[in-house]
Order: sequence, then structure tokens, then C-alpha cells
Amino acid sequence: MIIHHRNVQKNPFVLLMTLLISVVLVGCIHQKPLDLPPEEALPPGDSAFWQELAAIRADDWFYLLNTGNDALRWRLNMIDVATVSIDMDTFLWKPDTAGLRILAHLVAAADRGVRVRILLDDSFTMHEELELHAADEHPNISYRIYNPFRHRSDSAFWRELFNLGEFTRINHRMHNKTLIVDGRMALVGGRNLGDEYFGLHDNLNFRDMEVITAGSQVEAVTEQFDAFWNSGWAFPIDDIFDAPENAGSVDALRESLVDHVVPVMNRKQLQSDWLVLAKQALPGRAEFFFDEPADHNPADIAETPDQLAAELRELINSASSEVILVTAYLVPTPELETVVETVEARGVEVRVLTNSLRSNNHLAAHAAYSKHLHRLIGHGADLHEVRVTARDRELYMQQPVESKQLGLHAKVMLVDDQITFIGSCNLDPRSLKINTEVGLIIQSPELNQQLREQLKVDFLPENAWAVKSDGEGGLRWEGHDQVLKHQPADSLIQRLEDWFIGLLPIDKQM
Repeated sequence: MIIHHRNVQKNPFVLLMTLLISVVLVGCIHQKPLDLPPEEALPPGDSAFWQELAAIRADDWFYLLNTGNDALRWRLNMIDVATVSIDMDTFLWKPDTAGLRILAHLVAAADRGVRVRILLDDSFTMHEELELHAADEHPNISYRIYNPFRHRSDSAFWRELFNLGEFTRINHRMHNKTLIVDGRMALVGGRNLGDEYFGLHDNLNFRDMEVITAGSQVEAVTEQFDAFWNSGWAFPIDDIFDAPENAGSVDALRESLVDHVVPVMNRKQLQSDWLVLAKQALPGRAEFFFDEPADHNPADIAETPDQLAAELRELINSASSEVILVTAYLVPTPELETVVETVEARGVEVRVLTNSLRSNNHLAAHAAYSKHLHRLIGHGADLHEVRVTARDRELYMQQPVESKQLGLHAKVMLVDDQITFIGSCNLDPRSLKINTEVGLIIQSPELNQQLREQLKVDFLPENAWAVKSDGEGGLRWEGHDQVLKHQPADSLIQRLEDWFIGLLPIDKQM
């Protein structure tokens, strides 16, 4: 049973009493997984288009989505070309320009008769229930929420407090991000569904990365989706919260999305564009890895989602000459720190790109990262941090860019000149031990080289600070135009906040 708190009174005494009662209740009654009939992926589509595509490229192929513009365009094109099924899981989905465009095209696909299954983590669903319920009313759309908060509230603050009794369960989130179309093509990477991940935000946009793939690895991506969909922790919306009184119909939702539909080219041209992309795509072999969803309880230590973390450590340890790590949040676990230092000791060059204090959208994550700076550099890591006013930030956001800032959200790894990892996993305890994550490990010299070229601009001193020892026990941040003795920050207050948060024992939660 889900308990709602939609009209909590503002009287402080009432709020306090409600909180105490809720914590007591939730401490006594824990959320249990559902026992639903299994629902599997549909057989792969076999339309004339897929046959024609297979005739052009029968091998496993990969196409990088390096910019937000390409990522949104080809994501919509994937949805538009579907004829049988669309399965999509994601961590965050905002009802903004990008988010509503994606929803509009999903509804249009469902209108064509495509079966659409959407799995969304419950971290940021507070203000999306109107759209969720309306979409779920469509006969061809099924919506489920992963590991839901038992006590509901429109406020993130109150929802966290009302669910304190189950913190160890709700602390484990589904960070997976995949899109599968007709069982023939998949998209895997780091982007959430919101304007800032596609370069459309007015203030802060992210440099991110995804890959479209077709071939033998798509089956494993589909198996991942089915595993989470049928895990018992994927709850149909109606089992979590009732439809709001002002929730509209599917027709009303469709009408509200009219202005968000990107006009679809005629189907012949759409399919022709896909054939061109397939010819441009790069060959390779890949394995898709994912953390297993919880069976009995996400809080159980025996169900720790660390399968992908083990694969990444093994991948780093396989390096013979170079490892390039690109991660939004860098808080090395002891196991990760050990393997990085092991490869450095045998002469492997380790280059790292992560967020600076100014570009990091999670101050607590940066505070935890700061504690590792001296050790990372001391053992030989070539460390770089993104500049929010990077000279080339227009690559990742719409013009004008003068007043806009850049952050890093990509999760990428290059090992030697052969192997590439692209996925949802940051290099921090939250990704490596707490949340579930996904990723492709791709063996392809061509893809490795192309991504290496695309990342060159991000390491330039005009776009990233080089963090180095100053030779006197301190650090310095070197750019093309200046050298800083303190980490780049918006203000002294931000540095003080970073320092204070760093005193708290929260590293294992970052």
C-alpha cells in the first residue's frame, strides 16, 4: 500500500506530528515487491525496413551521439521508425522541451500500434503524475516506476523525511538508460531526458555521450529491460498513486503535445536516413553488462548491484599503455583506486576528465572527490577538470552561449587503442555499489579512435583545468590563460560549502 501526503497542512506542529507518525508507520510496514505475471519483450520486428537495413549492415555496428542535437534527433528518429515495440528505461525525465518532444513521439508511436513500455526510476517523479497517468491510459503504453517511495508527497524534502524508515531500500536507485526499438536497435549511454542533456537549457548544459547500436548485443539490452520490468520492483503507476483529480485523458494529452512534435519526414525519407547512418556506423564487437535488479529487497547486502563495477575494474586492469576516464563524478572506491594505481605502477598512462567545483551540479560529490586529489595526482594520474566557460562549449549547447555554463555528464572509458566503454556508470560509490547501472564494452579500433578524436577538444587548456602538484604539498589548476592556487569556484562561499560538506562522513553515499 502506498500512503499519500498531498495536502499536508503548513502548521509546524501538524507537520511534525505527521512526520513522526509517518516514520513510525513506515518503520513497521515495509514495501514488498509485487508478484505480477511476467511480460516479455515482443519478437524482433521483421518489416521491409529492417530487412533492407540488415542487407546493408549484417554485422554489429555502432554510431556515437556526441552532441545533444544529434542525440535528440536520432532518439526521435528511432521512435519514429518503430513498427512493433519500444522499450525505454531512464533515471530522470523532465516535462520540458526535450522531455515533451520524446513523450509526443512515443504517444504517436503508440497511436500507430507500437507497444510502448516505459520504466522510470522514482527519484524525480513528484511533479510528473499528470503526464504519467494520461500516457498510461493509452492502450498501447505501459508505465512502471522502479523501487517506489512508499509515502508520496509533492515535495522532495517531505518525501525523503516521510520515508526515513526505509532509507536503506529507497537509497538504491535504477540509473539505467536504454532505448530499444523493435528488438533490432538500441541506444545506450549517460543522458537523462531533460533540456540540459540535449543542449537546450538556458543556463547550464552538459557534455554527454551515447551510442546507437545494432546487432547481436541488442538482445542483451532487451534482456536487461525485461529483468527490471519483471523484477517485482517495477510498479504499475496505478499501484503507486491515484490519478490526480485534474488528470486528463489520452486525447487531452495528445492535444497538449501537438506543439512538441517534430514534424516527421515521410517514412521513405526517414528510412533512407537510417540506411545512410548505418553505412557511416563503425564495426565492432560488444558485450552489454548491467547490474542485476533486486529480487527480495534492494537493501539486502547480498543483492548489492556491483556486477558492472567488477567488469570495469577488470577492463582497467587489462590496459597495457593507456586508460582515459571521463566521468561526471569521481569518488574512487578502494577497489577502483587500487586497480588504477596498479596499472599506473606498471607504466600505463591514466588520463581523467571530470567536473570542477564550478561545473559540478552535485556539491557533495565534489566535496568527496576533493579528498582524493592528492592521491590521484601523487600516483601519476593526468587529471583535468571541466571549465564552466569552456571556449568550445557551443559544441554542446544552442547559441547564444555567452551566459551559459558547461558541465560534464558523460560516462566513458577508453582502454589502449582497441576498447571503449559507454554507459550510465560514474566512477563513484553510488554508481559502483548502490545504484544499478548499464554499459557497453566495445572492441573496435575504429570507434576507439573516433571517440578519442571527439574527446580531444574537452582536454584542451581552453576547456579544462589541468590539476597538478605545486611541488610544495599543494595543488594548482592550470588553464590556457591563468594558473589558480585554489580550485575554481563561483565564490568564496562555494569553497567554504565544499570544505564543510567534505567534513561530513558521506563519501560512501556519493
